[in-house]
Amino acid sequence: MTQAMDDRQIQLDRMRYIKNTTSSRLCYLAILLNVLYFISIYKSDVGSWYYQILVGGSIVYNLLFLLIAFLCSEGVKSYQANYSTILYVLGALQVVRIFILPMQAHQAVVTVSGVETVVMGNGQFIRTVIYLAGSAAALIIAGIINQKKAFELNRHLASLKTGKEAA
Repeated sequence: MTQAMDDRQIQLDRMRYIKNTTSSRLCYLAILLNVLYFISIYKSDVGSWYYQILVGGSIVYNLLFLLIAFLCSEGVKSYQANYSTILYVLGALQVVRIFILPMQAHQAVVTVSGVETVVMGNGQFIRTVIYLAGSAAALIIAGIINQKKAFELNRHLASLKTGKEAA
């Protein structure tokens, strides 16, 4: 029993010197999935449907997403719990995005050279939903892991200051 407690104390003490790579890598995965999403969206060119303000807003959001997600990937490395909240919000926004551009493009039909064409076919729609859902899941899991580890580390550091073992 004491060996297990000693191992846990050592593991907690090591957190002071090693980075939270799990949460950081999950943020990178979310960024990668988002990049695959916008490549899938922006390589499509069906008529003039993509030449609208919604797509312009999506491009701006993608840039902000990439910047904020990368900032969070760096922040979670040092077990800063406040970045977990940002990751939760980004994850929720990724889910909301499914119902904006991909859903509208999947339902839209345009006429190109006299032929009615669906803007986004079923395969592309499913792929974009998977990318956004995977990105959201990675961000939320990264936030949960970071929050848990930050709490454990802060509790351990507080116990070191008071000289008591963290239970």
